[in-house]
Amino acid sequence: MKRFLLLMILLAGATGAWAQSFTLSGKVMDATDKSALPGATVIITRVLDSTQTVASTEATGAFKVQVPAGNYSLRITFLGYQTFQKSVPVTGSVDLGTLALALNSQLLNEVKVVGKIPPGEQKGDTTQFNAAAFKTAPDASAEDLVQKMPGITVTNGTLQAQGQDVKQVLVDGKRFFSDDPSAALRSLPAEVIANIQIFDKKSDQAEFSGVDDGNSAKTINIITKPEKRTGQFGKASAGYGSDNKYMVGVAVNSFNGNQRLTFTGLTNNINLLDFSVGETPGGGMRGRRPPMGGGTTSGLISTNTLGLNYSDLWGKKMEVSGNYKFTDRSITNNQFRVQNYTLPSDSGQVYSENRLSATNTKDHQFNFRLDYNINPNNRLLITPSLTVQESNSDNQVSSATSNLNGALNTSENSTLAQSKSLTFNNNILFSHKFGKVGRNFSASLNTSYTNSNGDNTLAANTIYYRGANEDHRQNLFTEQHRSGFSWIGDLTYNEPVGKSGQLQLIYNLGNQLNDSDKRAYNLVEGTGEYSQLNTALSNTFQSTYFTQRFGTGYQYNQGKLRLRVNVRYQLATFENDQEYPSEDFYTRRFTSILPSVDLNFKFSQSKNFDFNYTTSTNAPSVDQLSQAIDNSNPLQLYQGNPALQQSYTHNFRTGFRNFNTETNRVFFVGVFGNLVQNYVGNSITRATTEPITLANGQTLEKGQQLTTPVNLDGYVNVRSVFHLGQPVGFLKSNFGVNGSVGYTRTPGLTNGQLNIASAPNVGGGLSLSSNISEKIDFNISTNSTYNFVQNSLQSQLNSNYFTQNTSLKYNWIFGPGLVYRTELNHQYNSGLSEGYNANYLLWNMSISKKLFKSQVAELSLSVNDLLNQNVSVQRNITPQYVEDVQSSVLQRFFMLTFTYNLRNFTGSAPQEQKRDRDFPGPPPGGGLPGGPPPQG
Repeated sequence: MKRFLLLMILLAGATGAWAQSFTLSGKVMDATDKSALPGATVIITRVLDSTQTVASTEATGAFKVQVPAGNYSLRITFLGYQTFQKSVPVTGSVDLGTLALALNSQLLNEVKVVGKIPPGEQKGDTTQFNAAAFKTAPDASAEDLVQKMPGITVTNGTLQAQGQDVKQVLVDGKRFFSDDPSAALRSLPAEVIANIQIFDKKSDQAEFSGVDDGNSAKTINIITKPEKRTGQFGKASAGYGSDNKYMVGVAVNSFNGNQRLTFTGLTNNINLLDFSVGETPGGGMRGRRPPMGGGTTSGLISTNTLGLNYSDLWGKKMEVSGNYKFTDRSITNNQFRVQNYTLPSDSGQVYSENRLSATNTKDHQFNFRLDYNINPNNRLLITPSLTVQESNSDNQVSSATSNLNGALNTSENSTLAQSKSLTFNNNILFSHKFGKVGRNFSASLNTSYTNSNGDNTLAANTIYYRGANEDHRQNLFTEQHRSGFSWIGDLTYNEPVGKSGQLQLIYNLGNQLNDSDKRAYNLVEGTGEYSQLNTALSNTFQSTYFTQRFGTGYQYNQGKLRLRVNVRYQLATFENDQEYPSEDFYTRRFTSILPSVDLNFKFSQSKNFDFNYTTSTNAPSVDQLSQAIDNSNPLQLYQGNPALQQSYTHNFRTGFRNFNTETNRVFFVGVFGNLVQNYVGNSITRATTEPITLANGQTLEKGQQLTTPVNLDGYVNVRSVFHLGQPVGFLKSNFGVNGSVGYTRTPGLTNGQLNIASAPNVGGGLSLSSNISEKIDFNISTNSTYNFVQNSLQSQLNSNYFTQNTSLKYNWIFGPGLVYRTELNHQYNSGLSEGYNANYLLWNMSISKKLFKSQVAELSLSVNDLLNQNVSVQRNITPQYVEDVQSSVLQRFFMLTFTYNLRNFTGSAPQEQKRDRDFPGPPPGGGLPGGPPPQG
């Protein structure tokens, strides 16, 4: 190891004499309100030989390029602004400071007269869309707008762009509601948006150092119109309907240049999880909409929530942002499930369950970010977050197991549970640039603390029809206390190598500590007290996972090619110290090589290919380690495994993007996947023919099972997607076609036998979204997926099933301020378990009247699920069984709603832009801001 470090130090020192270049940097801002102009095109031309270097301003308006000494001509362009030009001599690093661009209303007018606005363009690895090219209804939200754009979809509540989950949304380069894409897109009206940028945002450390560390997140950057950056805007709605249904919501934004303040609030019992400025009764499927970050709307949901987002510049050097959100949510659900087992000896065995649950959760979430640019060479970033949660639940469960010979067991149980938890995270990053361009150092410390306390009371009566124990009653009280603390420190040094290379040295040290104490007590007859300790269900232990990494990397960035290769050597020690019910100690040491590769090649400004490969290790969770048996379902027990080892994951993604500006055709194809060694799967021990006595003395009766996590090799998850988008001129609409092929391979054990559950699938879809005018807006789409279920143990249980979702959303403004909205969503299922092939047509509809001279208010009469057909079904595939689940959903109700739109902009919108609002058909014009934010 000493030789390895010495070699790295010698390499770093040897590069000091290599050729130098100098940094030319600056920040482009609006001359009127001093707001940043992200995406502006910066062209630096060398006077001597006319060599050009082209860059784009990042989200904060800043740009930075490396150039050799010489005399240069600087030119900056941005749609709607006068071109900025300046002569710049470079004899050393030059910081041009703030460069102000003035609005050019004449240019805007000339552009609008020429022709139609192109949808967007591909600039390197950033895709940029022009919002004006996608017509939406006047009351649409940013969420409604982005879903019209090629390659952006919402699948099971998760916003995806180019096949990947969107992790964060920026507004003019600033964080908006932290990492909550849902809140960001639903709080902004579409009319304030000029452009949408989609790119892979590098980590804060990579952006400062200029060296990619492989940690990126799919990001949407919303660029607002300059004249909409000062003022107040938003929406407030209140409605009451049949069956005592109600909804009151508000979303208000106050923008004043760099200072942004947003307030959201909602109270309702119609399954809305948050409020959107695009909320349109009868036209938004709002009763079924899950959160954009993923989640579920199954059950009947009542939500009360308040949110506040703030961002600003404190002085010239400090940028801050933060948000707070409080949520009080109650969910009642009546859920049915059926599981068909895959083990040959279980042939014909089926588990069925009916669960009636009521859950209430209250949580406070706080996030803050302070970015302090101490001086041009030093930066400090602090990002704390805090979550406090309280939860109460009541579950009533009836379950049974049967086979071809009849019933094996039945169970009735009731569980009351409550818990409180606190989670605090903080990350501190300090970065320093040395005198030589490209030479920099960064140090970071990430800490996390968690604490949770909870208890539950279980009353269960289980009958076993084929064993010695025919009737088993349980009355238990369980309390559990958990705490955890983790920290990880990172040191990174970057050294330029020649004109196009960077050498990176990395050292990383971290530790995870967890403490768990679970005690279960039986009810003592006659006393009414839970005082008899149940050792089989109790457990106390501590675990630590200590890691140390040494690494080096090289990045090459020249012209069309960017290549990064990293390798890290990791030493890890995992210890598990059990104190109760018996003393036991496990320790394991692991050595791992963690390589990563990132490749990006630009065929042209509109064609781009990228490939990314990373590796990582993961320690088992507290639940996976605990030996205490979880008997919340007496027929399906769970017990952790303290002998688990860390898993090793290979992740890869590759994609090709092309944005043809001549035909306005958008094409994307990508392949994503991960392979896991030492995958933590499940081993199920099931009493199939006779009772089984476990090592701890507990007996599994016939039909009863125990699930334990184990390490298994062979987990694979791969999927490929493509999307093609094309404007259709004669229809004044945008047409899209998409397809996907996926494969999941999951290993699992049942009574010691290995079963491989394979789930190939193929899917495709079509979409057509209008671009006619603000008065007529429609979206038509259909998506189908054909799934194959294959089991290595019992091929007779192999099956195929098909799902198809077809939807139509239509808004029509007619007559004296009348609005008709309707949305139809047809779900077709085939091949599921008997009774679960529910096909339905969900039809929402409303008729509204705009009020007042400016039509800022609206009165609507709407109906949700007009045909009263709404249902919720889902299929889950595991190595041990195939499961179908049906849950409660919101069905038909009527509602009368009053809505008021706030629009108070004080910016100076050009008159030509105001006149364009009434232009019939697709708006004329063109032009886009420059390309992507710099990738580092």
